[in-house]
Amino acid sequence: MPRFHPLEVTDIRRETRDAVVLTLTPRPEDAEHFDFTQGQYLTFRRDFDGTELRRSYSICAGKDEDCLKVGIKRVDGGAFSTWANEELKPGDTLEAMTPQGRFFTRIDPDSTKTYLGFAGGSGITPVLSIIKTTLSREPKATFTLVYANRQVSSIMFREELEDLKNTYLGRFSIIHILDGEGQDIDLFTGRIDAEKMEMLFRLWIDAETVDTAFICGPEPMMLTIAESLREAGLADEQIKFELFASSQPGRARKRAISAQAATAGNTCEVSVTLDGATRSFQMPKDGSAVLDAALEHNIDAPYSCKAGVCSTCRAKVLEGEVEMEINHALEDYEVRAGYVLSCQCIPLSDKVVLSYDE
Repeated sequence: MPRFHPLEVTDIRRETRDAVVLTLTPRPEDAEHFDFTQGQYLTFRRDFDGTELRRSYSICAGKDEDCLKVGIKRVDGGAFSTWANEELKPGDTLEAMTPQGRFFTRIDPDSTKTYLGFAGGSGITPVLSIIKTTLSREPKATFTLVYANRQVSSIMFREELEDLKNTYLGRFSIIHILDGEGQDIDLFTGRIDAEKMEMLFRLWIDAETVDTAFICGPEPMMLTIAESLREAGLADEQIKFELFASSQPGRARKRAISAQAATAGNTCEVSVTLDGATRSFQMPKDGSAVLDAALEHNIDAPYSCKAGVCSTCRAKVLEGEVEMEINHALEDYEVRAGYVLSCQCIPLSDKVVLSYDE
């Protein structure tokens, strides 16, 4: 079960006008807990005016860099990202969960695979970690990156990507697509849509040779790319997603429920196992999520986005019936095995038994 640990900010590098890269160092006794896998993320928490905020940011370092780095792009109105870009300084301490996420494939040093990556804006951060680790540890593999941004000045890790291209000549190539600036080749100007994907496959990328595709960016872009990849012949298991934001409206605010209704069979008895301890409580069957109810009963259940995008709140239903309203994180086989995102888990039966320890 992931827990929070202190990380010292040992370096801050201004990457673009509105993005920074933080180098973080755990305490010696926590070092093994932060041995990440390429493509994973960290969940941070901080108190803002009495309210705890949790935000997840992807690790952008490769496995062979022997350090821990995350990229944080400032979001308009974003309290955490603005604070990190404007006020955070070396020597400060951040509280972070241990690395999580499954946006990766197993590294095989003997692999001769062909990889394809799509990134939009700050979606490059986990893809960069994957690229660096794959090129370093799979010496026969090749990787093509399609990277969408508004303009050249907003491209995160531009110099680092160019250095990688020069280091791995013939094995790593980059296609920059800019929405707000014209380029010599019309194909590389504008938004990534179905037509542009078709042209990329026809003129620049041989989809038949691709073993695995990684996609990270805004949801509309990801859905368009994924569908184009399927039409080009890739199976779902060859396409790996990482959403950093969701356009889904989310769950409606829980409806009010009268005391009379609460005593008329409209409640659910929930048992939650966490770190070997089991606690039970009653919650209304009014559209509320199990995670929210657990937190209200002072159970320190893990969570990050509360939007069905990450898998921090993943748990297994051992008894009872539930419904997930949104799921952008779990694979079909996990859902069939009984796993849920507890932030989206709505009880349907009168009793639900759920474990975070499975």
